[in-house]
Amino acid sequence: SPLQTEQHGPKRPEPSSAKSLIDIGTRRIFSSDHDIFRESARKFFQEEVLPFHTEWEKDGQVSRELWEKAGQQGLLGVAIAEKHGGIGADILSSAVVWEEQMYVNCTGPGFSLHSDIVMPYIANYGSEEQIKHFIPEMVAGKCIGAIAMTEPGAGSDLQGIRTYAKKDGSDWILNGSKVFITNGWMSDVVIVVAVTNREARSPAHGISLFLVENGTKGFIKGRKLNKIGLKAQDTAELFFEDVRLPASALLGKENKGFYYLMAELPQERLLIADMALASCEFMFEETRNYVKQRKAFGKTIAHLQTVQHKLAEMKTQICVGRAFMDNCLQLHADKRLDSPTASMAKYWSSDLQNSIATQCVQLHGGWGYMWEYPIAKAFVDARVQPIYGGTNEIMKELIARDVVSDK
Repeated sequence: SPLQTEQHGPKRPEPSSAKSLIDIGTRRIFSSDHDIFRESARKFFQEEVLPFHTEWEKDGQVSRELWEKAGQQGLLGVAIAEKHGGIGADILSSAVVWEEQMYVNCTGPGFSLHSDIVMPYIANYGSEEQIKHFIPEMVAGKCIGAIAMTEPGAGSDLQGIRTYAKKDGSDWILNGSKVFITNGWMSDVVIVVAVTNREARSPAHGISLFLVENGTKGFIKGRKLNKIGLKAQDTAELFFEDVRLPASALLGKENKGFYYLMAELPQERLLIADMALASCEFMFEETRNYVKQRKAFGKTIAHLQTVQHKLAEMKTQICVGRAFMDNCLQLHADKRLDSPTASMAKYWSSDLQNSIATQCVQLHGGWGYMWEYPIAKAFVDARVQPIYGGTNEIMKELIARDVVSDK
């Protein structure tokens, strides 16, 4: 349509032809409005996150102040409808925030999980009271959200969860434990996945979601976990010991939790995939700059054909990946992204991220192994991407199931 041409402009350069892979104003899926938003997001991450990130790595968490600043800047709940108290922009605007965070190589702030995984559950399945109570505070960065699915004995096998909520009059009594919970330590509200019907014909038919607020009696936060990467991200274990919840803590309908999870997981996978690809773009530019100034054998190593060919291969792989990724983002913006396609993006991009990280560290030589070099952090941070949000093995399972089914 003429409107679309005007909005997206046929003249936007492709990343492969742009000066750098992180230039503003490239990629056909975006409009000039997205570019303006990207400029403000980039400024925020460069000024409010990057200078403090090393400190936060030592603390094992970012500051509360940062969350509130992000709220003031309009970077939280970007794609949540205005009628619910969100910013009311499109999912492509959310993608801008995901990407800009990776372009500063700062994995501490759990903004994407809070805004684009936790908040949609409340906006899509919450009651009017729950939406009013949580969404505005979450958009302001005053209420930090987390989601607790994984347990010490159940990761990929979501149907194997043991956390149990049993009815007591109109209340629920919640017992169990969760592990590897992003934003867990700082969280003010946690969506807890629990079994509510042990007699269901399959575990999937007996799972519900609950909103548990920090400070609720019996809700205990364990330690911040000591991970090999994502050092500034507060990942925690959570314990629930006879936590009494009112009926109003149930999110959506009883025993429908598994279906809600299945409906929302494609967006989580898309987000991981896009952040993985943005990280590849960052690592490539970081390494390109490094090899152009690092000297060996009397000239910069960018003069060596072996290095040049490496860079050529990496740029090609990243641009091929970006084309598919942007296709997925556009599909999702049009509400047409299915689960197998999202799974393809997640597994492919996170595998690519680890391959690019390994090659970029190698091109940095010994300095690539030093913590103060951004590439070292990017390398350790990449390793969890094929694991969380559904392991890449599970992604292949989901893709394959669709391939062989007689639909």
